[in-house]
Amino acid sequence: MLHRNTTVAASAPSVVLRRNIEHCYPPRVTPSPGVDRSLTLPSGVLRARLHGEAGTPLTIGVPGLSANCFTFGALGPAVAAMGRSMLALDLRGRGRSAPGLPGTHGWAAHARDVLAVADAQGAAQFDYVGHSMGAFVGLALMAIAPQRVRRLVLIDAVGVPDPRAMPPILAAAQRLGAVYPSVDAFLALVKSAGAVPWGDFWEAHYREDLVETEGGVRQRADKDTVVEDLQYAAVTDVRQLWPHVSAPALLVRAAIPFGPGANIITAEDRDAFLRAAKQARAIEVPANHYGVMNHPDTAKAVQEHLT
Repeated sequence: MLHRNTTVAASAPSVVLRRNIEHCYPPRVTPSPGVDRSLTLPSGVLRARLHGEAGTPLTIGVPGLSANCFTFGALGPAVAAMGRSMLALDLRGRGRSAPGLPGTHGWAAHARDVLAVADAQGAAQFDYVGHSMGAFVGLALMAIAPQRVRRLVLIDAVGVPDPRAMPPILAAAQRLGAVYPSVDAFLALVKSAGAVPWGDFWEAHYREDLVETEGGVRQRADKDTVVEDLQYAAVTDVRQLWPHVSAPALLVRAAIPFGPGANIITAEDRDAFLRAAKQARAIEVPANHYGVMNHPDTAKAVQEHLT
């Protein structure tokens, strides 16, 4: 996540090895629940993970900046338990979805991919859950096709983050493209950074994000694509999207910042969003920006909102 008027400390785009050794998990991976689907869209082929029975009321889940669909490993089953289904996506250039051509990414382009996914499922309307950058994609979606979204969930992103919250996000982007000697070496690096509340859930996500390459392993997410999305965010006024939120919306705010004042959603943006989006409400969950995705309070609130 990066926004207009936020200083960019990320390194310049680099050439990324695009040759994938796909469809083999690194050793000792803990599989996420759900079943993989391959979706052919006008923009390319997306990998999605289906939770629940196909043909039931659809929710589409979109993860954060460099994350993959395993971030919905808790919320997907919670939605499925309601007799509904969730398709959690690997956006283009993340997870097992190939990047698009340069210049074809950004929140609005990802939102059009979401609409194409819904079209492919025959869903005239659907629910939407977005985490981090996925929340910004949800806001862009509301500006493009508000009539398609029945209910909206925005998880720990809505406005301009406090600058003190950005270092862990930018650090995740800066890791992309690097080669690490082993799976365990990479996991130890992420764990030692202290931003991710480590456990089986997040270990499964990061193991899924690794692919073998010459010299060790690298992350699947494409650095050039992620940098393109950061650049899009830097010139986009996210607050201008708020008045387009006409669907009933749930804003989930992580109550534990990365440090003093290091909130992804500031209190000021939370309150201003609630004034702008007339059918929105907000809750706070006792977790940080990452931990909110597998906290039971988040799952319960999402279930209540989608009922």
